[in-house]
Amino acid sequence: MRSDRAADGAAEADKRQETGNAAAASPDRASNQPEMGGAVIGRRNLSPLIDKLCADHSLSLAEYEFLIANRTPEAARLLSERAAAVRKSIYGNTVYIRGLIEISNICRNDCLYCGIRKSNSNCSRYRLTPEEILSCANEGYALGFRTFVLQGGEDGYFNDTVLCGIVRRIKERHPDCAVTLSMGERSRESYKLLRDAGADRYLLRHETADKAHYEKLHPVQMSYDNRMRCLRDLRETGYQVGCGFMVGSPYQTPAELAKDLKFIENFRPDMCGIGPFIPHRDTPFGGFPAGTVELTCYLLSIIRLIRPPVLLPSTTALGTIHPTGREMGILSGANVIMPNLSPVSVRKKYELYNNKICTGEESAQCRADLERRMRAIGYEVVTARGDIRRDTRQRP
Repeated sequence: MRSDRAADGAAEADKRQETGNAAAASPDRASNQPEMGGAVIGRRNLSPLIDKLCADHSLSLAEYEFLIANRTPEAARLLSERAAAVRKSIYGNTVYIRGLIEISNICRNDCLYCGIRKSNSNCSRYRLTPEEILSCANEGYALGFRTFVLQGGEDGYFNDTVLCGIVRRIKERHPDCAVTLSMGERSRESYKLLRDAGADRYLLRHETADKAHYEKLHPVQMSYDNRMRCLRDLRETGYQVGCGFMVGSPYQTPAELAKDLKFIENFRPDMCGIGPFIPHRDTPFGGFPAGTVELTCYLLSIIRLIRPPVLLPSTTALGTIHPTGREMGILSGANVIMPNLSPVSVRKKYELYNNKICTGEESAQCRADLERRMRAIGYEVVTARGDIRRDTRQRP
């Protein structure tokens, strides 16, 4: 039986498709005009806000909301130029690559937007063995990858003993590499054990910084407060921490996005993963409209200006909704791409959303293609761990 939240989400789908994400998706929607120095910011002249963001790495909630709701192509161009300049001042023209290993699509959770939610009986489940995971890492190392991202659903098989053992084996075999985990909500003790085993980074999307919005996207068993607790625990345990959110998710407006940006400003993550919401046919949100490349790239630029040294991926979801989406993300200020090192036989099964990019290419072909595509826009894929570079211009 679906939770009350799931039932509510399905019941409101038709209405949301008509009025849903229009506020966030439409750059022509007016918003209350903020004031700067006693002067009202003109709706079509956003450059004073952009100048302020570049100088202070901070805006008020009202200013973030205004910048989103009243965006124009000219503002997007200015933001991307400023973001690219800031990124180049710290990272040059380099693009870091992470070897993504999707270790399991088994999940105990029932997030209303996710294709591998536990209630999806149409999902063909799989779980890689520790040996298969290590084999993927070994192959990736030979290809020049120096960060491996182990991502999966919240699969109970990967308890602390099993996952710590996998992390230790990768670090023993490849001590010059970083291991990033993206394995969901765990206890503080679990995070500490994994950190002690050698994990360097942890990605946990906050999904939304608005509690009421969070509750519309998740079943009642999941808690906004617990998600925030996890992020705090990760930071205090010593990880490089990543958060993030979907762009254009159901019920999202510029007000929710403004809270996301303010959260990023205050939390100051080392990594931030954002990508367009893409519906999955076997979820309660299967009929909702997708997010856009345009708004995602706009927000990538803003995030780069909020947090100049952040490690900012141009995600697979961007590449899914536009043939050159990942290139567009890099040109908007991103500096990380995560090619898939998972066995070709399971890649289609890790389908978080409809039509996820899933080539039959071997990992070597995938890397060569990405290198070619990055060179075409003036960037260079590098072999490096790709740790965050602390920018002395940022406040301590």
